Amino acid sequence: MSSSLLTLLFATALVVSLAVKLWLASRQMRHVAAHRAAVPPAFRATVSLAAHQRAADYTLAKGRFGILATAFASTVLLGWTLLGGLDQLNALLLNTVQPRFGDMAYQLALLAAFTLIGGLLDLPFELWSTFRIEQQFGFNRTTPRLYVVDLLKGLAVGAVIGLPLAALILWIMGATGRWWWLWAWGAWAAFNLLIMVLYPTVIAPLFNKFEPLADASLAERVQALMKRCGFAAKGLFVMDGSRRSAHGNAYFTGLGAAKRVVFFDTLLAKLSPGEVEAVLAHELGHFKHRHVTKRIVMMMLMSLAGLALLGWLAGQSGFYTGLGVQPNIGTPNDALALLLFMIVVPVFGFFASPLMALLSRRHEFQADAYACAQADGSALASALIKLHEDNASTLTPDPLYVRFYYSHPPAGERLAALTLQPR
Repeated sequence: MSSSLLTLLFATALVVSLAVKLWLASRQMRHVAAHRAAVPPAFRATVSLAAHQRAADYTLAKGRFGILATAFASTVLLGWTLLGGLDQLNALLLNTVQPRFGDMAYQLALLAAFTLIGGLLDLPFELWSTFRIEQQFGFNRTTPRLYVVDLLKGLAVGAVIGLPLAALILWIMGATGRWWWLWAWGAWAAFNLLIMVLYPTVIAPLFNKFEPLADASLAERVQALMKRCGFAAKGLFVMDGSRRSAHGNAYFTGLGAAKRVVFFDTLLAKLSPGEVEAVLAHELGHFKHRHVTKRIVMMMLMSLAGLALLGWLAGQSGFYTGLGVQPNIGTPNDALALLLFMIVVPVFGFFASPLMALLSRRHEFQADAYACAQADGSALASALIKLHEDNASTLTPDPLYVRFYYSHPPAGERLAALTLQPR
């Protein structure tokens, strides 16, 4: 591969993607601001003007912050690649770690150092988002102490899980020949499936408390719904989401026999039993239509294609030099290739965002239709309105922004579709 061609392609994709992101963000902010003064007609009976304006202000605050964060992230990426940041970090560790501790230690140190530096660069933005924006609009309930504890736990879990996995992938890359990417994909797929099984009972409890659903009447109602839908779960649990945020949610987690239903305590505090049942029926709709399975298969196929592409690129010197890095001589380039690939691919993958968002929105419409067939559609509609209001989600997003980014249909489109469902 020609290094100059790759440099041109990457620089062009980075500039164009940044320009598109900033343009879409500005469109979203202008559209929301232009409709701030009045509640949309479809919501005037259920949403107050104060709540509508609060959602608009929240959206605008996040939009302004998002523009700054996006510009900073693009600058950092440029610094890592074409401006030589990753090359300098690699040279430093190659000269200090590799002679004393060997190739594997050097490669793991490179991955770890890159991750830690990236985390430190992102930390001010995360702190501002949590303790300024979320705090300002009444959503943040995370204390500084809890934030630090979560951060340390995350680092520990990442090290315990991530370093052995990275070592395994690096070993496969160096030991299995030209088809290493196929073996690496097998290891990656197995790891992801294992995490799906272990996450509910091993990892998630490290960060949150999960208690069995204590409301007997609601539990009976939920179990009757799952029985009607032919869905089996290992248990119904309530998570203490209110420790960190006022946002509410409900989800399924786990795989196979390890599946469980989890409600945020904030969700149960806001919705009636009928509304909780309808929201859960929506989630069951995703399983009925095999959306979860389809997404897993799609992600597995995409990772296989990505690793196959990396298997070719890793042997091309132009892949490294075209992205601002000098390949190692006499020392494996496996970690270097992995890092370059992981930070560069999202730049090109950004242009596929509308297709992924479109697929996700279609899945949401299908899950809504299923919920209307298994529960009360009017209860689902009222739950959606409550969640939009409580989460300060804007009712007037820019249509083009929606098509590019929204994984869920905007409230107006969802409610319009719900009214067409048979009762």
